[in-house]
Amino acid sequence: MADCAIILAGGEGKRMKSDKPKTLSPVLGKPMLEWVISALTKAGVDDICVVKGFKKECIEEFLDTLDLEIESVFQAQRLGTGHAVMMAKEFLERHSGNVVILNGDAPFMSSDTIKKSLEYHQNNQNSATVISARVSDPTGYGRIVRAADGSLEAIVEQKDADEATLKIDEVNSGGFWFDCRLLLSVLDRISSDNKAGEYYLPDAIKLLLSDGRRVGAYTAECSDTVLGANDPAQLEQLNEIARAKGYGC
Repeated sequence: MADCAIILAGGEGKRMKSDKPKTLSPVLGKPMLEWVISALTKAGVDDICVVKGFKKECIEEFLDTLDLEIESVFQAQRLGTGHAVMMAKEFLERHSGNVVILNGDAPFMSSDTIKKSLEYHQNNQNSATVISARVSDPTGYGRIVRAADGSLEAIVEQKDADEATLKIDEVNSGGFWFDCRLLLSVLDRISSDNKAGEYYLPDAIKLLLSDGRRVGAYTAECSDTVLGANDPAQLEQLNEIARAKGYGC
């Protein structure tokens, strides 16, 4: 069956000072969610499920304006990225290929990166592939720790990183390719046993590694892949970058 995509778009984005879902905040006049959908369709992935949450009716109204049939599911409680994917479990169960999971507020995830990371994922017969990037300032990002053969050994979050790991400049973009069946094999095993009481998607990577599965990391050619916005200032920065570099969704 054809490859598919899940876009996480449930966030409220309180710091945006907006009454609409964060993913509908505009970059060059178009919602960030539209940038992500456009990149997917240009990459040949048009079987898409959007996970909506805060003001879900706004997401539904936006999707209705598109010349593309996109499925959506509702995450009533926002309990982390892993929980968001759990809401799309029935969508995953209808697929036997690969699924790319992307954040709806990362507008510079390009179609080229999506295509090349899928090729890498398939060529290396990975159970999962993290889309990464090298950045000048990795502060705050999960670090990519590789094994001697180049495969992924771990994603180490900033708060858990030792001095050596903090020096790594390759970081997790928040985008992932998974074999659908293998993701389903670990999805229900993701635990919320943490301070936030949330389910985190990178824990699926840990579970696949513990099951002896091969996981890889594809390094995007452009560090802008990792960029998102959590407040109006960061949103304006995205607009400035898009204008300066001639980006368009």
